[in-house]
Amino acid sequence: MNLPKGPDSLCFDKDVFMKDDFDVDQFVAECRKQVQLEEMREDLELYYKLLKTAMVELINKDYADFVNLSTNLVGMDKALNQLSVPLGQLREEVMSLRSCVSEVIQSIDNQLSKQEDLQKKKVCVLRLIQVVRSVEKIEKILHSQNSKESNSLEISSPLLAGQILERIATEFNQLQFHAVQSKGMPLLDKVRPRIAGITSMLQQSLEGLLIEGLQTSNLDMVRHCLRTYATIDKTRDAEALVGQVLVKPYMDQVIVEEVVKSNPNGLQLMYSRLLEFVPHHCRLLREVTGGAISSDKADIVPGYDFLVNSVWPEIIKGIEERLPYLFNPGNPDIFYERYSASMEFVRRFECQCSSQASVKRLRVHPSYTSFHNKWNLPVYFQLRYKEVAGSLENAISDGFEAAPAGSVYHLQVSVVLWSCLVKCWSDKVYLSPLAHRFWKLTLQLYSRYAKFLDEVLTKTPAPEATKEPTRPLPSSASSTSSRTSMDEAGSESGSPASLSTKQLVYIAADIQKLQEQIPELSEMVRQRLEAIGFKNFSVVEDALADSKACLSSSIPTLNSRMTQHLTERCCRFLKSASEVPRLYRRTNKDLPVRASAYMDNALRPLHQVLTDSTGLVTPSTAQEWLRVALSDCTQRYYETISEVLSSVRKMEESLKRLKQARKGATTTTTAGANGGPTDDSKIRLQLALDVEYLGEQIQKMGLQPTDISMFSTLMDLVKEARELAEQSQ
Repeated sequence: MNLPKGPDSLCFDKDVFMKDDFDVDQFVAECRKQVQLEEMREDLELYYKLLKTAMVELINKDYADFVNLSTNLVGMDKALNQLSVPLGQLREEVMSLRSCVSEVIQSIDNQLSKQEDLQKKKVCVLRLIQVVRSVEKIEKILHSQNSKESNSLEISSPLLAGQILERIATEFNQLQFHAVQSKGMPLLDKVRPRIAGITSMLQQSLEGLLIEGLQTSNLDMVRHCLRTYATIDKTRDAEALVGQVLVKPYMDQVIVEEVVKSNPNGLQLMYSRLLEFVPHHCRLLREVTGGAISSDKADIVPGYDFLVNSVWPEIIKGIEERLPYLFNPGNPDIFYERYSASMEFVRRFECQCSSQASVKRLRVHPSYTSFHNKWNLPVYFQLRYKEVAGSLENAISDGFEAAPAGSVYHLQVSVVLWSCLVKCWSDKVYLSPLAHRFWKLTLQLYSRYAKFLDEVLTKTPAPEATKEPTRPLPSSASSTSSRTSMDEAGSESGSPASLSTKQLVYIAADIQKLQEQIPELSEMVRQRLEAIGFKNFSVVEDALADSKACLSSSIPTLNSRMTQHLTERCCRFLKSASEVPRLYRRTNKDLPVRASAYMDNALRPLHQVLTDSTGLVTPSTAQEWLRVALSDCTQRYYETISEVLSSVRKMEESLKRLKQARKGATTTTTAGANGGPTDDSKIRLQLALDVEYLGEQIQKMGLQPTDISMFSTLMDLVKEARELAEQSQ
C-alpha cells in the first residue's frame, strides 16, 4: 500500500509509518532533533488531513464494490459444498495410483540391485579367472611349475631371452592390475604364493640379463631389460642394481683416503676420475635412456635417470663414509680449497646431466642436499670473521702507527681496514653461499673504523690539556726561538694518548682515500653478487653510501680537534705579547724595527700543518683549518693586546699625574736621557709591528686578512697605538 505524498517541508518521511518496527518514541525523538514539538505537531496534523482526504477519495472510487460486497457472497457456501465430494474422490484415486507406482518402482529397484550385485560378482570372477590364467601362462613360459630343469632363458640367446622377458613382463603387469582389483578374495590368497614366485623369478632373470648386457655391452639386451623394468614399474630397482653392480666397485677403487692424502692435488685428481666414470662406463645406459646425443628417439626407454639415482648417490655415499675429514672447517684455508674443488666437481657433474629436468632432479635429491649440508659454512665464516675482525682490532689497539712506505694510506689501521675489506671478497676467502655474511662484515668493518675514529677524536685528551705556567719572555730573540722550538717538539709529540697535528692530517687523508676507494669496493661486490644472480644493486649502493656518510661524520670532529689543537699551540706563544712591556720598560732599548720572536714560534704550527697537508688533503680543507685556527687565535690575541695597551695607557697616565704632583721634578721613567721616544711608544710600536707581521704571514699562507674574523679590528687597535707612539716622538 502506498501512502499519499506530502509536502517536501515535512520533518519526517511518510514511509517510516509503514515499517514493521515503527516505534512512536523513537519517531518523536528523531523528529525533535530537527524541529520543535510545535512544528512537528503542525506537520503531523497536515499529513493527517492528507490521509483523511485520500481515504475518502478511495471509498468514493470503489463505493459500489463496498455496497455490493455482502450481495456478491450469497450462495457461496453451497457451491463450496458441492465441490468437496468430487475433490475427495479424486484424492482417493490419486493416492491409490501413487501406491501402485511406488510398489512397481520398489520392485524395479530390487531387481536392479540384484543385477548390479551379480555384475560385480561376475567382474570379480572374471578378474580371478584372468589372474589364474596369467599365472598359468607365465608359469608355462618360465617352465617353473613342477620342473627342475634348467631355465629355458639360459639356453636361449640373450636377445631372445630379453624378448621373452618383455612378453612375461607385459603379462605380469596385467596380473598385478587384476590382483590389486581382486584384493581380499579367498582365491587370490591361494594364488599369491605363486605370484610371489613369479615375481622373484622375473626379477632374478631381469637382474641377470641386465648385468650380462652391461658386461657384454649388448645394447638390445639392455634396452629390453630396461623396458621390462619400466613395464612392471620397477625402474628404481634397475637404478639401484646399476648402482650396486656397476657404480659401487668403481667408487671403492677411486675414493680411497690414503690415495687422496698422498698427493697435494689428490682431491682434484679423485674428482677428475669420478667425472670420467660417466662417459666411460655409462655410455651404454645413456644411449638407451636418451642421455646421449646419438640416441635414437624411437628406441629410447624413458623413465630412467641413472646419473641422478645410481651414480650420484654412490659417489656421495663413498665420500661421506671414506673421506669424512673433508668437511672439517678447522683450517679455513684448507677448507676453502676442499669446498671449492668439491663445488667445481658438482658443477661439472651437473653439466653431464642430459637435460635441465635431470639437473633439477639432482638438486632435489636427498644425497645432494646431504652433501651440501655436510659443509659447515657458518663455522668457516666464524673463523674468517675472527681472522678479519681480529686483525682490524689489533691494528686499532696499536693506535696510530705509521703505514709502511709506499702505501696509499698513511696510518697502519687504515691499511689493515682496506686489506680486510678486500679480503672479504678475495678469491681465497669469499664463498658465494656466504655472500650475505661477508656483505654484513664489510659494513661492520666500516662502522668499526668510524667508531674508532669517533672515540679517538672525542675522548683522547689534547696534548695541551696539561698547560704549563706562562714563562717570562727572554730578552733575546735567539734564546726565545731555541726554547720555544723545544716546546714545539714536545707539544707535537705529546703524551702517548694525545694526537699530533700530523696524525690528524693523516686521519683526514685516510678518510678521504677510503671514500675515494668505495666505488672500487662496490665494483668488487657487484661482480660477486652478479655471479649468484643478485640484481637489486641499488640496495648495495645505498648501504655503501651510508658507510661513506659514517666516515664523513668524523670529519667535523676532526676539523674541530685540528683547529683546537692549532689554536692552543699558537696561543701559548701569542700570550707572550703580555711580556712586551717588560722588555722596554726602563731598559733603554732601541726603537723596535721588526716583529718579536714569539710571532715566528706562534705561527710555526700553522706553517707546519700547511706543509704536512700538502698532497694529502685538499687545499680547501687545509685552508679552512688555518682560517678557523687563525680566527680563534686572533680573537685571543686581540684580548691580550687590548689588555697590554690598556695597561700601558694606565701606566702612562699614572706617570703623568705623578710628574704633575712633583711639579717638574726630574723623572727617568718615561724618557731617555737625550729626550728620545718613551718606553710606552716603543711598546706600542712593537705590538704594531707584531700585528702587521701576522697579517703578512696570513697572506703567505694563502689567506687574506679579511678572511680572518677580528683581524681588521686588531689592525685598527694597533694602528691607533702606532699613531700615539709617533705623536709622542
